[in-house]
Amino acid sequence: MTCCVNAVFSCFKYLERATDRLTGAAGPVFITLALGLLGAGLATFFNVIQPDLPWITLPICILIATNLMANYYYVCTIPPGFSDDAYPPIRATPTKSIFWARPRHSSSRPRHFETDDELHSPHDERHEHQWAHCLEGISEASKTRCLKCGATKPERTHHCRVCKRCVLKYDHHCPVLLIIGEGINQCVGLYNERYFVLFMAYLVLGTFFYVTLGYQKIRQAFDLFYDWPHSMPAAVFVLFYILSVVLFLAVGVMLTWHLRAAMKGETSVEGHDHDVYKKLAKQRGETFVNSYDLGWRRNLELFFNVGPTGYPKWTLLLPLKTTPYTDGFAWIRRPGYMSHGGIREGEELTDEDD
Repeated sequence: MTCCVNAVFSCFKYLERATDRLTGAAGPVFITLALGLLGAGLATFFNVIQPDLPWITLPICILIATNLMANYYYVCTIPPGFSDDAYPPIRATPTKSIFWARPRHSSSRPRHFETDDELHSPHDERHEHQWAHCLEGISEASKTRCLKCGATKPERTHHCRVCKRCVLKYDHHCPVLLIIGEGINQCVGLYNERYFVLFMAYLVLGTFFYVTLGYQKIRQAFDLFYDWPHSMPAAVFVLFYILSVVLFLAVGVMLTWHLRAAMKGETSVEGHDHDVYKKLAKQRGETFVNSYDLGWRRNLELFFNVGPTGYPKWTLLLPLKTTPYTDGFAWIRRPGYMSHGGIREGEELTDEDD
């Protein structure tokens, strides 16, 4: 019986690895398809729906479309951040580019390394004491060593089977994202999670307007006696209208899930881990406390790095780049907590035995 069980688990692990390799190889196909659908959908909207709207809505429509495409570009091209990087993905001082937002205070964002000595110094040396005086309540993360790749793993870092590297504040690996030029899939992590959520938000907003404002047009498209006046064929408009309904519902659920996780101060992986910790703590008559949970408002501010200690909140409305509040080697915690409450040393889940 034991042999049969082990054989079944071995088969599942083989299928899992095969799926990982398949999604990695199919990355360029996914990215091409996604860009094609986004571009064609926007072209259909501006050709069929927008001309009948008041002229004052044109700048708003353009802003939504720009944010949609820009955030998708950012989440595809900005690496999530790896624990063994020689330097962070942010390689230039943001204030020197029009594509970067300006923080409220110079101490509200990570320090940028502008000399060769700083840029190429060992990762651990560059992060040592970097956050000591930047933000209230921030402390150095505990570190372990990854048994798969040998990299240093600060708290909230997980090893990605597809990328084969340790990702800072790993959330998930998305097969529809691609690091341009490297031909591999992209993880969602510390440095690009903001853009991932904003991309979903603007996609949900855009499809909502497409469905609601295009309702009259969809009726006309099905009218056999109506002379369709637009250069975009009616069949194409109907196709994208149906696709918009599906995306609005599906991505809306995903957006709600990720925003809920951000409001709780956790990632998708941590949400699963915390459910396990809650059960362990409950068995001992204790209560699990997430040390990263500072309340939903503060959690969102830190996730998007906006508010008094970050960037202005209006930066969420413009297609601008920002830096996270941390480099992944230090985290803000609840007052009085240096680790999660309700769990003991050695009970923390790892991704070594997947």
